[in-house]
Amino acid sequence: MLEPNGPLSPEIYWRRRALAIGVIVVALAIVIWLVTMVARGGDSSGADKAAASTTTSAESSASETSSASSSASTTPSSGSVTPSATTAAADQPAAQPCSDQSLALKVTVGQPTYRVGDQPAFGTVITNISSAACSRDLGAGPQFLVYTLDGQRRLWASNDCNQDDPAEMKTLKAGEQLSYKGTWFGTTSQPQCAGDRLQVPAGAYMVVAQLGAVRSAAEPFNLAS
Repeated sequence: MLEPNGPLSPEIYWRRRALAIGVIVVALAIVIWLVTMVARGGDSSGADKAAASTTTSAESSASETSSASSSASTTPSSGSVTPSATTAAADQPAAQPCSDQSLALKVTVGQPTYRVGDQPAFGTVITNISSAACSRDLGAGPQFLVYTLDGQRRLWASNDCNQDDPAEMKTLKAGEQLSYKGTWFGTTSQPQCAGDRLQVPAGAYMVVAQLGAVRSAAEPFNLAS
């Protein structure tokens, strides 16, 4: 190769040759990179399409499952639960009536001493002491009765002046308890609310809870002046 000004020196010749080789290597590298990117681009597009297809299928399946679940949950909420429970209850034998021997009563007083004019608070717990469930009409609930401390004179009963309450059957499982509360206004009463209601004076008294023929043990309390 000749230059206009004469032959190339060896140094310049090898520099240009090295530069040419470098350009060729870079060009080859670019071509290889472009081919690789094109190949990967095709694979990526196919993978994306497959992934999109899989996602769409999964979403469709999830939508169908959700729709089926919604349909299944909507049907019972329209009123199937109550008939099912009623049917199950109908298949079970009805509880036997609670005899007096199957029940126990315990009475409590809110505090040991009240003042005349206060309204003593009473409570009672009914317990099914039998080994089987039983039913009892507790519409009126148990009544509270106040006596003189010696038990000789009945002063007040919670149902003396109350009208008859409607029947309300309650079923108690074996060992189950029901609680009731009552308040005494501190005056006397008589059956059918007959006679005058007089203020009970200061003294020592006792209260008893009663349900039918079942009576609790007496609980003493005081009225202070």
